[in-house]
Amino acid sequence: MTTAARTVSRSPTIILVFLLLAYILNFLDRQILGILLEPIKNDLKFTDSQLGILTGPAFALVYSLFGIPFALLADRTSRSMVITASLGLWSAFTALCGTATGFWQLFAYRLGVGLGEAGGVAPSYALIAERFPPAQRGKALGIFSLGVPIGLGLGAILGSWIAQNFDWRTAFLAMGILGLILAPIFKWVVRDPPRVAGAAAPSMGTLMATFPLVARKPSFWLLALGASLSSLCGYGLATWVASILIRSFDMSLIGAGRFLGSLLLIGGTAGVFLGGLLADRLGGKDRRWYAWLPAIAWLITAPLYALGLMVENLTLVWLLLVIPNALNILWLGPITTAVQHLVEPSKRATASAAFLLINNLIGLGVGPLLIGLISDALKSTYGVESLRYAAMGVLVFYLVAALLTLIAARYLRNDWVDEPQP
Repeated sequence: MTTAARTVSRSPTIILVFLLLAYILNFLDRQILGILLEPIKNDLKFTDSQLGILTGPAFALVYSLFGIPFALLADRTSRSMVITASLGLWSAFTALCGTATGFWQLFAYRLGVGLGEAGGVAPSYALIAERFPPAQRGKALGIFSLGVPIGLGLGAILGSWIAQNFDWRTAFLAMGILGLILAPIFKWVVRDPPRVAGAAAPSMGTLMATFPLVARKPSFWLLALGASLSSLCGYGLATWVASILIRSFDMSLIGAGRFLGSLLLIGGTAGVFLGGLLADRLGGKDRRWYAWLPAIAWLITAPLYALGLMVENLTLVWLLLVIPNALNILWLGPITTAVQHLVEPSKRATASAAFLLINNLIGLGVGPLLIGLISDALKSTYGVESLRYAAMGVLVFYLVAALLTLIAARYLRNDWVDEPQP
């Protein structure tokens, strides 16, 4: 095999590695605020409600609304350029977060982080789909999805270490600078494949015309709302668990970061692999498993998470929480696969964009803020334990998510669109 041939054969793997690195930084920069809530609260005198706004709506608002326009821009121009610009933008605003001196300043910088991250995921999906043949696409997307637990876990561990040894501002600056260094290297390595001659790029009109097709299917709304309520809990807990460990278990910042980071890395990584593996094996026999699997996982997640937050022995807390930290993310493979098959292949981008819009607005926008609001409301009664009880209270949404997804299973076989036969 010639050198040129070897270079071509390795290029999809190299591109996937760099897409994964960018995705890890995406979630690392998103999670780092969660691990730094306590030092920020103590330094800038914020309430839990204000911290909830910073971790929820301040990010989710622009992240959700700009995802579709950036995806269209990537399809019409250069996907690698859009990802590079997004990486540079969110990294710059992450660094700026370290300079904030008040609530509204930090709020504005978090809007900037959300704006940048809105252009990262959809173009990455498209590049993977173009670079990998159908038989390898599922595995490639599964590897790419590992950016979620790895980024969340590293954000907790690295952020707490830097803040403990320096300060919270240095943690933001360090993570932002890391992304700014990666951006030009990413653009040099990741190239768009040649465009197919005569292929028309999608437009907003095309998207608006095809959305009603998926919107008429009950399974879409039930799956989207179920996943969104799960994300409400997942994002909220990932944001606040470190603060619970510090307040209720008297852990140090770096101890809480290691504790949470290990849960996210071990549990989350296992959950992503397990979800994709079981979905492929069971879903091929009965498509309803794409809905049953997440529902079963959430029914187990809620009581285990509640029990883990109630006990006082930290070893037992970790053992109880690592399982739901795997199960609460298991839905990624089954549900995103099911949503892709509710429409014909040419309309899958629209279905995915609509699903992500709903999921991000509810999950990211509501979850962290809701826990912060409940914590402030309970503070006069429960004092320092108010945050722990607030986190336990939102676990009920896992049960509602399971119910919605079980109902979705009834419609999934009828709503499913088969691949066209060659």
